[in-house]
Amino acid sequence: MPESGVSRAQRAHITDTGAGTGTPAGPVTSPPRPAATAAARRTGLLVTLVLGGLTALPPLSMDMYLPALPAVTDALHAPASTVQLTLTACLTGMALGQVVVGPMSDRWGRRRPLLLGMVVYVLATAICVFAPTVELLIGFRLLQGLAGAAGIVIARAVVRDMYDGMEMARFFSTLMLISGVAPVIAPVIGGQVLRITDWRGIFAVLTVVGILLTLVVWKWLQETLPAEERHTGGIGDALRTMRGLLADRVFSGYMIAGSLAFAALFAYVSASPFVVQEIYGASPQTFSLLFGINSVGLIAVGQINGKILVGRISLDKALGFGLSVIVLAATALLLMTSGVFGDVGLVPVATGLFVLMSAMGLAMPNTNAQALMRTKHAAGSASALLGTSSFLIGAIASPLVGIAGEATAVPMAVVQLVCAVGAMACFLGLCRPWQRVAARP
Repeated sequence: MPESGVSRAQRAHITDTGAGTGTPAGPVTSPPRPAATAAARRTGLLVTLVLGGLTALPPLSMDMYLPALPAVTDALHAPASTVQLTLTACLTGMALGQVVVGPMSDRWGRRRPLLLGMVVYVLATAICVFAPTVELLIGFRLLQGLAGAAGIVIARAVVRDMYDGMEMARFFSTLMLISGVAPVIAPVIGGQVLRITDWRGIFAVLTVVGILLTLVVWKWLQETLPAEERHTGGIGDALRTMRGLLADRVFSGYMIAGSLAFAALFAYVSASPFVVQEIYGASPQTFSLLFGINSVGLIAVGQINGKILVGRISLDKALGFGLSVIVLAATALLLMTSGVFGDVGLVPVATGLFVLMSAMGLAMPNTNAQALMRTKHAAGSASALLGTSSFLIGAIASPLVGIAGEATAVPMAVVQLVCAVGAMACFLGLCRPWQRVAARP
């Protein structure tokens, strides 16, 4: 496999008038590209599908397992609270694994750490199939998450290697189309697997998926970080690189804003089964329908962002609008769930959730793109910080939605509003897009 992998001629070179700010002042046009061959176009589509599969694998690992939790509790004779730790362990692994894999990919390239992570993921998932105790299952779910993190962090780094400016924002929106489907279909797949086998069969299916994805990565995903652009330092150098990234006020602003927006989404995912079914009396089928509609809204707005808005308006304007809509939707949800408008019923609340979720299609791809535009020198480490921050803040926000018990949806709305306002405050206070626009010639 050639080390350079994707040639410079195949990469998107975008003229960024912000001179490193990562935020275009207005419509940005690409300089003419070399004529792309049909093979290059096919390769680009294949890389898109591979990266989409890598980013979809973690939600598949989490959400396919959800319908099996009661069965695991019975089979392993463990308390429900202990079995819940299998989810916590996987999520924690995904957060912490990115900190390790990101700097590794900056030093040794993208392929080797990714393939290593995929092999470990397959082995850990296969062992989960035969786990005799809940303690062993928790341990290997942690390892599964640590290894699966390689797909998340390296997929973003590969995008940064291949694209810049407007093209990178468009590609992130395309990835959202692919990876956004995974949380919707994963519980359905898990439920169907449980119809023909037990909970161990879910891990068997994930093992097969991991093997297939590993083979696809090995055969078709070329190296995107040339040897001359890699870091040669050790752990100390990696830590200094991360410290330098965090010291970049604008990068940190986008990172935290994106993480808080992700936390608002996580609050919805954690609370929506309880809110929709228990408080508002919807059936499981209605909940599944609403969950799917909200996911479609997020994906659709992400595609509008990538196909229509990017290149016509600045990324910061699209991001600011998205965050504003999230704040307004969260405010409306808090007013409705707290009884200010009386008993509003399910339809208005579901509408508010749909608007909030759809606006994530503007917030998440643009925060990632803007942050990574500033970090060409350390895309792996930057991607690791973005992912770890999102997962950790999301994990903190998630349990807060049930803090007031089972009779109210107010905690969900409060968490979403606090996260949304915090995201907007970070965007305005740390990124300060108006200053960077004013500083351009």
